[in-house]
Amino acid sequence: MKDKIAVVTGASRGIGLEIARALGKEGCRLALVARSKEPLQNAAETMASLGADCVPLVADVSDQDQVKAAFRDVIGRWGRVDYLVNNAAVNRDGLILRMNREDWSAVLEANLTGAFYCTREALNSMVRNRFGRIVNITSVVAQIGNKGQANYIASKAGIIGFTKAVAREVASRNITVNAVAPGYIDTEMTRSLNEQARSALLGLIPLARIGTAAEIASSVRFLLSDDASYITGHVLNVNGGMYMGA
Repeated sequence: MKDKIAVVTGASRGIGLEIARALGKEGCRLALVARSKEPLQNAAETMASLGADCVPLVADVSDQDQVKAAFRDVIGRWGRVDYLVNNAAVNRDGLILRMNREDWSAVLEANLTGAFYCTREALNSMVRNRFGRIVNITSVVAQIGNKGQANYIASKAGIIGFTKAVAREVASRNITVNAVAPGYIDTEMTRSLNEQARSALLGLIPLARIGTAAEIASSVRFLLSDDASYITGHVLNVNGGMYMGA
């Protein structure tokens, strides 16, 4: 993976930052994309401290023009894109009867349309070079449902269908497209749960623990690597057994 050009969205914190860290350790050149400048700059400095060649790119993935500009920067700097990880996502939870159009649209635009914009730009390079690896981050709730998250789940379920469709379109160009579906992961949100909620959550997980961002990053790294070169259109569940569907 050394010197491969990797674009990671939502890379300023959490799972995205851990994915960037894993790829940086493998010697990838990193383009980190996120909306907020200061956290993104901090992430880039962290990658630089690991010796990674890294550039921070401030962009909202739901804005087509900003995405195009970010990928122009990547191509201008390194000449190609080898890996894309569509990790950027937002949530605006609420029961469907109380959900307004703005909250519905904002989540779909960021989580699903954003992945479309980034994938389309990355494929311009990948198809030309007849090589590419794309990993989209979906979620266990896209497979099992969860009340109060209709917009988020619709976007993440859409990612699964999007992954399979694009995988079929570009397979002949030596481009694989897969998805990783995290379960409940140790993040700022899960750390804020009270003990009762945490215990109830753990009761749903056969392995009886919350996962780590590093475990998601390892799964992404595998799907990007040559070890996964014959895998495409697949959803890799990383959820401690919470969902065991095909």
